[in-house]
This record gives sequence, structure tokens and C-alpha cells, in this order.
Amino acid sequence: MNLVIVESPAKAKTINKYLGPDYKVLASYGHVRDLPSKDGSVLPDDDFAMNWEVDAKAAKRLSEIAEAAKGSSRVILATDPDREGEAISWHVLEVLQKKRALKDTEVQRVTFNAITKGAVLEAMAQPRQIDMELVDAYLARRALDYLVGFTLSPVLWRKLPGARSAGRVQSVALRIVVDREMEIERFKPQEYWSVEADLVADSPPFLARLVKHEGKRVQRLDIRDEAMAHAARAAIAAGGLTIRAIEKKPVRKSPPPPFTTSTLQQEAARKLGFTAQRTMQAAQRLYEGVDETGGLITYMRTDGVSISPEGLAQTREVIGDRFGPAYLPSEPRYYKAKAKNAQEAHEAIRPTNLTRHPDSVRLESDLQRLYELIWKRTVASQMEQARLDRTSVEVETADGRTGLRATGQVVAFDGYMAVYEEGRDERPRQGVDDEEDEGGRLPALKEGTTAKVEAIRTEQHFTEPPPRYSEATLVRKLEELGIGRPSTYASILTTLRDRNYVRMDKNRFIPEDKGRLVTAFLEQFFRKWVEYDFTAALETRLDEVSAGELDWKALLREFWTDFHAATQAAGELRTTAILDHLNEALGPHIFPEKGNGTDPRTCPTCSEGRLSLKTSRFGAFIGCSRYPDCRYTRPVSAPDAEGGSAGGGDRELGQDPVSSAPVHLKIGRFGPYVELSVPDADKPRRSSLPKGWSPASIDLERALRLLSLPREVGVHPEDGKPISAGLGRFGPFVSHAGTYANLSDIEEVFDVGLNRAIALLAEKRAGRPGRGTAAASLKELGPHPGTGEAIQVMAGRYGPYVKMGKVNATLPKGIGPEAVTLEIALPLIAAKAGSNDKAGAKQSAAKKTAAKKTAAKKAAPKKAPAKTKANAE
Repeated sequence: MNLVIVESPAKAKTINKYLGPDYKVLASYGHVRDLPSKDGSVLPDDDFAMNWEVDAKAAKRLSEIAEAAKGSSRVILATDPDREGEAISWHVLEVLQKKRALKDTEVQRVTFNAITKGAVLEAMAQPRQIDMELVDAYLARRALDYLVGFTLSPVLWRKLPGARSAGRVQSVALRIVVDREMEIERFKPQEYWSVEADLVADSPPFLARLVKHEGKRVQRLDIRDEAMAHAARAAIAAGGLTIRAIEKKPVRKSPPPPFTTSTLQQEAARKLGFTAQRTMQAAQRLYEGVDETGGLITYMRTDGVSISPEGLAQTREVIGDRFGPAYLPSEPRYYKAKAKNAQEAHEAIRPTNLTRHPDSVRLESDLQRLYELIWKRTVASQMEQARLDRTSVEVETADGRTGLRATGQVVAFDGYMAVYEEGRDERPRQGVDDEEDEGGRLPALKEGTTAKVEAIRTEQHFTEPPPRYSEATLVRKLEELGIGRPSTYASILTTLRDRNYVRMDKNRFIPEDKGRLVTAFLEQFFRKWVEYDFTAALETRLDEVSAGELDWKALLREFWTDFHAATQAAGELRTTAILDHLNEALGPHIFPEKGNGTDPRTCPTCSEGRLSLKTSRFGAFIGCSRYPDCRYTRPVSAPDAEGGSAGGGDRELGQDPVSSAPVHLKIGRFGPYVELSVPDADKPRRSSLPKGWSPASIDLERALRLLSLPREVGVHPEDGKPISAGLGRFGPFVSHAGTYANLSDIEEVFDVGLNRAIALLAEKRAGRPGRGTAAASLKELGPHPGTGEAIQVMAGRYGPYVKMGKVNATLPKGIGPEAVTLEIALPLIAAKAGSNDKAGAKQSAAKKTAAKKTAAKKAAPKKAPAKTKANAE
């Protein structure tokens, strides 16, 4: 028997069909060991020894694999063909050797780029040993990420309360987002005007734009004000325009290369609206296959843009059959990766069978759309160029001092564009010179023809800041800088969101104050390790490890020496000294100039204190130096023109419709809160913001909802005492007579109903049913019409159920305890009682069989005791 080990059960199921009865395929379910999330898992003083721990869920699967390995003549490690796949194979082999499951068993390593029968059988015929250079590169990366995270994060926790973590690549990606936001904040709009005219020249009207004024070439920002625009308008209106030149220029557009991991993530974000994580989840399922036909695409973690000879031949065959010989180049197209540090060991992402057209497969929505995108891109990459005829028409006044230009293009041959056109991230920024607008079709025109003006338009514009990063553009930026690897991009972006370092607004990354502070701290005290060039250079060094050109422990020693010294130095700094550095670094953001020459750091309340960053266990805020005499606070974000906060902090939200009193959002020592100050009240009403609600998201409506808490849900039917819903230090809850039960979601506190509240409280009072505490009754339904036994609705550990005697029947999904009637309960009880009878019969039969075996053993004659040396003598 041959044992084959892969990562996923879906992959195992498909491969097992290809290999036949002589093979047994088991799944490891991904990584089986990892470094424990505690200090000491990597030991720099012990030459970077690493203490691996078997995942609790993986332990049982590894035992099954070990048992299977003991009875196998050959163990074949067939995990994914990248560094992570090599590492999984190495981990599995290490565990099997420790379990002494191999003995004389032959161990082989095979890889295949697609889960198809041909690819799998071909790989099985070409086994190799584990590539230890790839494993060393994995070990180096894992150790680096661990050392950065577990050395730097504790410094952050102590010096910047509220900060969650730092990471080798994560922190650099965050810096990219923060740098772009600072660029946007520094941006000063510049006014400019556009001038265009509708002209006729013995032809239908066509549009022309001003390109020359007063004998000088006009670029986009050159018409700076309305006066210049009106002067240009007057020059055009004076007439005397003639078509001076018509230039027709053929243009060829080449198709984009087939997908790599990063370009697939970018294009799926542009065209399908997928996050990087969603894209990779769908791609994983397409790679593993969804039915007996096997994998639909080749391996989806790759930097390569090449296609195998077999893939090229099949692609060209599809193009010839579907589009004809005109769309098929005479020779295949070969591409080379442009990305920094690209690893081209694997081919590009493509369908495993190009003849499987998207219209011929039936998949889930995400899989269908992604497969169609990959199919079209692959086919287009091998098609003929598109040919366009681009026309430019120059129109001038008689003196040649004023000129306009009209542009247009016609698609002479669509080529690859018949199948696919690459998406764009955003339009070019206004105010930046770029290629001329392509324009539409122009009418037939002749040189020397007089052009008459039908209309002239002048329009004011302002330059715009660079756009915030989307997932697509951030992935592209990371790739351009050579930071991270295709398999890491999705997890990096997810981590930034999960840590609340950034938020998404209209699918764009906006740094939160917490993210800005972390970035400023790292730039001040760990600048080298968040530099783009340093991080990219480290990626190159890691590639040298995987190529066998550098010892992985030498790389770790080189990194650790300086990094460890920097963390020790930062750890010894007083928090006040760190905050002084951050005040300086973030000054333009948190203390912007007021425009009137006054000190932006002067406290607006007492006029004597000086504003600076403060920290609390809830995070950073801005406070007055005269605390506690002056209690002015606001969030870190800079105040806006109205005196509020650009980040949505300390500001008036509006008036309470009942009392007409103002409602404020404020930042205190214990975090953000909303406040209602009613004039005659003893003290203002306040409510802290719940977890997940950022100050920027708070408006009057949400503030009033918070201030309405606690609210009365209703009266408990047993004792007539009120049940209330509120927000406490441990989250949202319902309470009754001193019992508190947690709610699953903050939104539920505003709309939880009486029946749901009663059920939650009953479950809380019941503790954990089945462990010594009786379940609580929610509702009495009455006696069973046949037996007379009472039927009740009970609160159970796993949800409400109906009970009659010893019969417990779970309520179907969609039916709450409040909706259960005796008519609903009776068939549930009957069905459960029937299943119990069957189970009881089986159990009784099993007991009888066991009793017979026991009796047979007792009836058997006892053997005489063996003679010992003593009684033999």
C-alpha cells in the first residue's frame, strides 16, 4: 500500500480517484505544527532553536496518518508546490519520524501544478526528496515574523496602550496607507480652467480642446483663473479658425499577461468587487475542484506569468476554433514578470482545460465569476494585438496664436479586446499631465477647411489629491516595492482591518488614529525596519536562502543583532519621552495651524495649559497639561473648521428632540463617549461607545440610541418585575432581578424582545443543563392528549426545546419558544420518541449480545496455572 499525504480533504478525495486501490490518500488539513503564541518559541541564544507544537486538532489526524504509514511500503508527500507546501511536508515527516512510524518505509516528495489526472500521474512518476533549501527559507521567515511580533509587540503594549501588534510586513503595509493619508492631508488644491469648443467644418459638430494660447502651448494647469479662461474664449470666438493638420496614426495594443496571484487579486477587486481574501478562497476551491472532473485552475499562489507548452497549445487551439485564424498570432506569446523579486518557479494561473468554457460549467456564484475572469484573461493573453486608428486634428486661428485639438480613435481590429480588457484602478488625477483622452469617432474632415464655432465652454476645476488605496492598488504597491509574497497579501490586509489600524470607506483604506500612532512610533524608534527598501532587501535575502545561496541562521543573526538592540533601547525609554517624540512627529496632523498665528497646542478651555498626547488603557487621546485642574480632552484626530474632529471626535452632534439639550461626542480618559447635558439634571447622562463603534461613525441618531440605555424590554410573567437591556463593561446584556445575561451583538440591545430576553435569562439561571443544574421552563403547553404527561418549552444549553417526561425534542430552525403551541410540539415529541425507541432497541440487542459473550467466557474451563520455578521444585 502507498500512502499519499496532501493538505485538504477535497484534494485527497479527487486524487484518490486518480490513483486507484493501491493508494490511500489522507489529508493533513493544512499546517500540523506551529510556534506556540508565547515567549520562548524561538531562542536566539540557542542558535535560533525553534520549539514546535502540534495543533490540538491536528494531533488526532497525525495519529491516523502515523498508523497508516506503519502499514505502508511508501509514503508520498504531495502537498502544494510552494514554500508553505514544502514546509507542511517537512512538518509531517518530522512528526512521523518522532512517532517511529516510518522505520524502513521509503519517503518521497511529489508536486503538481494542477489537480488533473495527467498532472498527478506525471508527478507520481517523478518523485524527489524534500527541498531543504525551501524549508530553510520557510524557517527563516517564520522565525523573523515571530521575533518581530513577540519582541516588538510587548514594547507597543507598554508604551502605546491600545496598540494591538506589529509585524514585519504588516507594519510596512500600514505605513504605506498612513503615508498616503498624510500626502492627502498636505495636499493643497490648485485652481485651473478648461476651455473647449464645439466646431463644424463642413461636417457634423466635433469637440476640440484648447492647446495653445497667446502663442504658448497650454497644459492642463496653465489656465489658472477665470480671466485667462475668458481671454482664451474671446480669442476662439473671434473666429478665423482653420484646420491646419490632420494626423492619422495606427496604434497597436498588446494583451495583458495571464494572471499571477497579485494581478488576480487586483483584477477581482476591480471587476468583481472581491476582497483579496475572498478571491483566494474562491481560487483555492477552483484549484482543488468541486466534482469528479478535478481541479479547474492551476495552482493559484504564483509570481510566474509563463504557461506550460501544453497549456499554450490548448489555448491556441481554443482561439483558432472560437475566434478564427485572424485572432491567432503566428507564434505563442511569452511573458516575463515585471514585479520586484518575482519567483517564477510556477506557471501563471490558468484553467486546467481551456476547452471547458465558462458557459459550460455550473458553479457557485463566486467560483463561476472568478473562473470566467481567469478563462478570459488566459485566452486573451495569447491573442493578436488590437489595432486602432487614432486621429488628431489641429485647429488654429489665422495668426497661429490660439489653437485647439480634437482627438478620436476607431478600432480597426479588436484582437484580444474581443474577449477581455484590463480594468483600471481610477482615472488619472486632475491637474497631472497624462495621455490625451482617446475620444470617440471624429467626422470626415479635410485640411485647410474653415472651422466655425457653435459653442464655447469654460469650466472651473481644482486639482485633487492622490486617491486612497483600495485593495487592488495596495496589493499592486506592495508588489511593486517587492514587499511580501503573493500568499501573504490577503492575510496582511485582513490583519490591518482586524487590528482596527485601518477602516474601509467606499472600499478604500483610511488609517485610524491607532494606526497612525503605531506607524509614528515605529518610524521614530524602529525606522530601519519599516523602510520600504529594507523590507524589500530582506525579501531578496530570503530568496537567496531558498536558492541555497545564504545560510538561514546567518540571516537571522544579522537581523537579530540590530533589532534586539533597538527594542531594548525603546523599552528603556520613559513613556513621556516617547509621547514627546510622537507630539513632534504627528504635529501637523494632531496640532494643525489655526491660520491666525496662535499656538495650535494652546488648550482651548483654560488657555493656559498645553495640549499633548496622553495614554490610557483605552488608547491615546489629546489632553491638557493642567489636568486635573483642566479636564479638556479630544481624540487624536485634528480638529476641523467647526471645532470638531476630523476623525469624528469631540464635537456637538445636535439636540435631543425631547429636552432640546445638546448632545456631544467626547473623548475621556476611559475612551470615547456620548453625553447629554440637561440643564436641571444633577449630572449629565453618558454612555461609552461599544466595541466596534468608532468616533467617526457616531451621529445624533446613534448617540440618542446609546443614551436611551438601559431600556425596559418588558415585565417577566413569573414575578412581574421588569426586564431591562443595557450596555455594561462586558458588553450588551439583559437583566432581571439581579441576573444578567449577555447578548451576542450590540445591535440586539436595541431591539431584543421579551421572549428572547426571558429565554436568555432562563438559560443563564439554569447554568449548564446536564451538569447538575436543571434546565429552566420557558412555557407550559399543557398535558399530552394520550398520556396526560405535561409538555413544556425548556431553555437548553444549545437552544430551546420541548420536553415530555424523558423525551426532549429540539425546536426546528425558525421557530422561537414564544411561537410554540401544543399542536406544534406533539409531532416533534412523537418523532423524537420514535427515534428513541429505535435507539433503545439497538442498545438492548447490544446488551444481550454482550451478556451472551460474558456467559460463554464464564462457562469455559479454566486453564491450569503455569508452573513456576518454585512449585516445580
